[in-house]
Order: sequence, then C-alpha cells, then structure tokens
Amino acid sequence: MKSKLVAIIILVCLLTNSAKSEIITQTIKGRVFDIENKIPLPGANIIVVNSDPLIGTVTDSDGYFRLENVSVGRVSIKVSYLGYQPSLLNNLNLYSGKEMVLEIGLEEQVIKGDEIVFIYKRDKTKSLNTLTTLSARTFSVEESDKYAGSLGDVSRMASNYAGVQGTDESTNDIVIRGNSPGGLLWRLEGVDIPNPNHYGQFGAAGGPISMLNNNVLSNSDFITGAFPAEYGNALSGVFDLKMRNGNYDNHEFLFQLGFNGFELGAEGPISKSNRSSYLINYRYSMMSLMKKIVNLGTGVGVPEYQDLNVKLNFPTKNMGRFSIFGIGGISDIEFLYSEQDSTNKEDDYYNTRNWENDLVSRGRVGVLGLNHTYIINESTYTRVNFAYTYQNTTNGIDSLSIIDRSPEPYIRQSFTETNYYASFLLNKKFSSKHNLQTGIAAKRINLHLIDSVYEGSDDRFVTTNDHDGYTYLYQPYIHWQYKMNNFLTYNLGIHYEYLALNNKSSWEPRAGVKWSFNKNKSLSFAYGLHSKIPFMLSYNEKVELDDGTFISPNTDLGFTKSHHFVLGYDWNYNQNSRLKAEIYYQSIFDVPVQSDTPSSFSMLNNGSFSIGIPEYLKNEGTGYNYGLEITLERFLHKGFYYLLASSIFDSKYEGSDGITRNTAFNGNYMINALAGKEWNVGKNKNNIIAINGKISAAGGRRYSPVDFDQSRISSETVYIDNEAFSKQMDDYFRIDFRVSFKRNWKKFSEEYAFDIRNLTNRKNPLFNRFDINTGEEIIIYQAGFSPMFTYRLLF
Repeated sequence: MKSKLVAIIILVCLLTNSAKSEIITQTIKGRVFDIENKIPLPGANIIVVNSDPLIGTVTDSDGYFRLENVSVGRVSIKVSYLGYQPSLLNNLNLYSGKEMVLEIGLEEQVIKGDEIVFIYKRDKTKSLNTLTTLSARTFSVEESDKYAGSLGDVSRMASNYAGVQGTDESTNDIVIRGNSPGGLLWRLEGVDIPNPNHYGQFGAAGGPISMLNNNVLSNSDFITGAFPAEYGNALSGVFDLKMRNGNYDNHEFLFQLGFNGFELGAEGPISKSNRSSYLINYRYSMMSLMKKIVNLGTGVGVPEYQDLNVKLNFPTKNMGRFSIFGIGGISDIEFLYSEQDSTNKEDDYYNTRNWENDLVSRGRVGVLGLNHTYIINESTYTRVNFAYTYQNTTNGIDSLSIIDRSPEPYIRQSFTETNYYASFLLNKKFSSKHNLQTGIAAKRINLHLIDSVYEGSDDRFVTTNDHDGYTYLYQPYIHWQYKMNNFLTYNLGIHYEYLALNNKSSWEPRAGVKWSFNKNKSLSFAYGLHSKIPFMLSYNEKVELDDGTFISPNTDLGFTKSHHFVLGYDWNYNQNSRLKAEIYYQSIFDVPVQSDTPSSFSMLNNGSFSIGIPEYLKNEGTGYNYGLEITLERFLHKGFYYLLASSIFDSKYEGSDGITRNTAFNGNYMINALAGKEWNVGKNKNNIIAINGKISAAGGRRYSPVDFDQSRISSETVYIDNEAFSKQMDDYFRIDFRVSFKRNWKKFSEEYAFDIRNLTNRKNPLFNRFDINTGEEIIIYQAGFSPMFTYRLLF
C-alpha cells in the first residue's frame, strides 16, 4: 500500500512538472465592513502580502474591492482602515477555476492613535459573533476538506476540537463535554433549523450523512459553552452556520464525485448592476447511483439520498440586503433481513434490535428562509428572518416468523414537525466602547405524531402517540457589550424562553469578561444559565388505562436547565501558534426522568438511535459535567500545520432512583492529533500536493449489561436497569490519512483526494445486544479499513 501511494505521488509530480510553463492568475474581490454595525468601510486598504510587484487596492463607496492578476495557490490578504484593528487573512487557497469572494469584518479600536501598534489576525479560535467571550471557534470550509477523516462533513470536522467526542462512526453526533448530542442548537442564516442530517431520527441532532454541503457554506461559528444571550433552547452548544454568497460577476460551476455522492453546483450573477447572485448545489447518493447500474444484492441496506442547497442574494442601494436560502434532503433505506440468507450473520450497527426484523426508514427535511438586513444609520442596523422548516421521519419494523421468516407488522411510526419561524434583531453601536443588541424569536411548532406497536397477547396495535396540534415558543433577549479599552471586554445579557403549550418559562442570565493582559495572552471567564424544551414526543405520549381510555401524562414537563461556568486562558506564543486551555463545570437540573417507578432512565443519555422513553416523566433528574481542555495549534504556515486537542472530563447523572451513575457519554478522556504538509509543485508552483493525518484516542463507550432472562422472554434486547452504564468498552483508537493533489489549469481547477479511514483496521466497539439465536450477548463493531476517493472540478 505504501509503495503504491508513493508511486502515485511521484507520477503526479512528473505530470505536473511536464506541463506547459505559465503563470496562472485569478481575481480576489469582496466587501469590507464594520463587524459590529455592518456599515461598509469605504477607503479601506487591501494588499496581497509578498506580492511583487505589490498588488493592492482600496474599497469603493459601498465597501467593495477587486484585486486582479493574483497568482493562484496560497495567498495572504492584509486589510487596514483608520481607527480599526487591521486584519490579516493568511494562506487562503486561490483556484484558477473560481474567483475568491471575501466578506471581511473589521473591529473598531477603543483607543486610537499611536498608543497601539499591532497586526490583528483572523483568529480561528474566536467566533465571528463578537458577543461571545470564550468556548467559541470560527471554522473554515477548507478545514472540513483538509482534516483527515472529516469527509467534507462539518459535524465530523468539529469532533476534532477539544471537548468534542466523535467515537460513534455510525452517526455524526456532536457530543460536547459529556452532554447528550440532543443539547445542540443548529442554526442556519440566523434561523433555528431541525436536524440537518440524512437518516437522523426525529428529535435527534445527528445522522450518518450531513445534508449541509460544505461547497456552499461560509466561515461559521461553533460554540461549546456559556454562549451569548442571542442563543436559546440549547444545553451543550451552538452550530451557527452561514452560507456564502454566489459570485456576483461571473458564472461558475462545480462537479464532484466521491464518497458523499455525485454533486453539481452553479453560481453567478442575477444582476451585475446591483451585485445580486445565486448559489445552488445538488447531490445524489453514490450508492443509490450504483444500485441503478449493478445488482448490489437482495435485502441490502443501500443508503439512497439526495439533497439541495440554495441561496439567492439581493443587495439594494436603499432598502438593505435581502437573501433567500434553503436546504432540502430526502433519504430512504431498507434493511430487509427477510430476503437474506438466515445463516449470514454479519453484524450491522444500524440494527439495534435483532436480526429477526425488517426495517424501512424514510426521512424528509426542508428549510426555506428569507433574511433582510437593513442599516438604519451609521450606528444601527436590523435583521429580520422568516422561515418555514419541515421534518418527517417514517419508520416501519416487521418481526420475522421463526418458521418461514415471513415479515409480520410490529412497529409503525410517522413523526412530522413543521415550524413557522420569525425573528427580529436590533443592534445599536453607541460608540467604540458600547454595543447593545436585542431581539426576539418566535416559532409556531406544528406536530403530527403517530406511533403504534403490535401487542401479540391482544393481537392488536396499541397506540402510544396520536397527536395533531401546535404550540408556540417565544425567545426574547438583550445583550450589552462594554469594551473598557482594547484589553478588557465585558459581556452581559439575559435570555427568556416561554412555551405556550403549558405556560412554562425560563429566565437565563449570561455574563462574561475577557482580559488581554498583554498582546499575546488573555484570561476569560463566562457564565450562562441555559435551558431546552424536552423531546417533543414526550409531551404527547399516550398511555392506555385499564378501562381503554387514553391519557397524556407528560404535558406539564418543563425546561431542562444547566448552569455553565468556564474559565479560559489563551497564549499566542508566536505569530502562527497558540496554546489554549479551558476548565469548565456544568450543573444540570430539571431533567426528565421516569416518574411512575424509580429507574435509571434520564434524557441526558439520549442519542441519535436511542429508543425506549418511559410513559411517565417528571423534571426531577440531575447531572453534572466538569473537565479540562487543552489545545495546542499551529495554523498553516510555510505549508505545515498541526492541531493537538485533548480533554479530561467526568460526566455523571441521577435518575429517579437517586443513584449517581456515569452518563452514556462519559469516556473520561479524548485526544486528537492532526497534522498536514503541503508542497507547491510545477514550474510556477501553481499546484499543491498535500498529505494530512489524524490520530484519535478516547475512553471506551459506556454500556449496560444485558438482562438475559427478560431478553429471552421479549425476544429483543433488554438491559439491566439498576446496572445502567456500569460497564465500559475498550478504548477507542483510529488513524485516518488523506492525500490530495490540486491542479490549476488556465481556465479550470481539479482536485484529486484519497482518504483512508481507520488505517490500521482496528475494531472499535459500538454497542452490545442480545442475540436471540445464540442466547448470548454480542458486541457490534464499527467500520474497519475504509478507502475513499474524491474528484472535484471547478470551472
């Protein structure tokens, strides 16, 4: 394998060097604005660092700029404006097949003049949202491609960061600091959205494949604790995603083929005179395409999915900026074990029950939104969002006859949630020291829920959920930021949530302070009270009484709440490297637990494929998480980068039985080590060969032992309740590798990438279950050695 890989690299280099010698250039353009009040900054200076002769320009009256004839490859852009912190955008990747369009926000200095002389660099460990204090990071789309094992998925990319676990390869769940992945808030273009993943179950926050295409995303924020007052209905973190705007001068196209599917993309101007643009990307499942060409076998679970990402951008002269955005995804899969040979018992980690079942699952997700940003004056702007979101999950499970393996109906589910969302934001910048932001979000939640299970003893389907109704969730907030000087910043805010369904509410104070005690070091502290409404299915659970009538015992459930305390230290020990440490404590209370009998159940343990919520719930559970995170990072410089992210933590909870236990996500430690090296090749250094690697290690997954007697009686896996999560599987370990070649021709660009996940073919355990055929407990293992190829064409 190694010799073949070296031969491929040498061949690529020879082909590259033999190419015709020519200097290939491209255009960089974009807009410069005040990051706090969004006003354009006319007259800002933009230069290409180390260009010879010097390439530079200034922004026009609307803040736009254009740099032409810039050599392709890695480029750095320096932006400066009188009275503002200069910005240096390092090592941007400029392709011959695509113009670079930048949106650059500058931060106003509190103290102006000769007192301060330094270069402000775009800091990826900070958030684009300037109201965050700590536990926040901006990630670039390039990182989701560059980091080995990420596969272009922003969720899997985020699992590389300190405090985030990624030990479940069957899904891209984001487990932050020992919290359930359900505690995450997904936000797109300022709108709270449902789970944006294919095959994500109703109420979950992850899935096997993301429908958010990284080819249309812009730099976005990932926040892991004590987040600002703007964000609500979240316990663990926030993924605040932005879509980029299309090219407003020229039409450009994309073709991509790889693990995630077959993709086509297009962007370009709608009207060049007002710089309006379109951006669209469509993807179709690679396995589904292969299924139409060749016979993959009967009963095989072939993931069939497709998704669409769209954004239309309409800047105007006097009416502000309008944008229309949307994502949509369709996913289907069938595991028809009735059509397979019963002697073939290869483990399948999507079958969490037993082999003697057929499973058919369908998923539909859609988001359509309208965004309007309006600058009232030089200190005030507003942003209004309207959106419609749709999510449907349909599951059918059939048990198989022990005589002839014919399917018999067992479970039927159809869960639909449609939301009408509206939000308003007002930002007032009183001065370089004082900034005030206030707003409100309102959401109408429409639910259509049907869930039934076949009871063999009564020979009938029993309804566990049958609901068709709606409710409202309101979330006003206010946030004030005070910069005493360029070194000391205070954040103070409050968020309020009100659920009309049962008149439950939550007041949530937020506070933070950051002290930069010299130009390279800072200390930060933040606190936040955060809350989240429980899984919506829980409110509408139907329980049948002895007289045949039904009740809904959980309609009075309140918010699950959590106190976040975070202390952070940052040290930029040289121009391109950083050491970051954070220590945190999280106290969780009012967690839904079982109320009719003492048990170990807690919603803090729910993940993407969790099943079995009790019929009766109450808000009396508790939990806590604490830990230390250390990140050592060198940003890409002279073709080399590394990231070492580590965490040690403890995550505990109490159910209604009052016993303190490990949560399902208490691995106790995680370490990610990533590194990569790039080489410019070709006679004019127009092309790039890159090698990237990743080593991941983490504590083993917690699990509950099987109750053999009850499992035999019920013919499905039953776990011992009073020993919940008392066992721990072997530690997780995985090595990923990626090699890529980017070739710039005069009119188009190509990229070839070869990924290997789990280079050593290690068998990492995923979960345990009862095998009714052998009467034994078995371990289901995750995927082994997995090679993947990707090709991308930009023109």
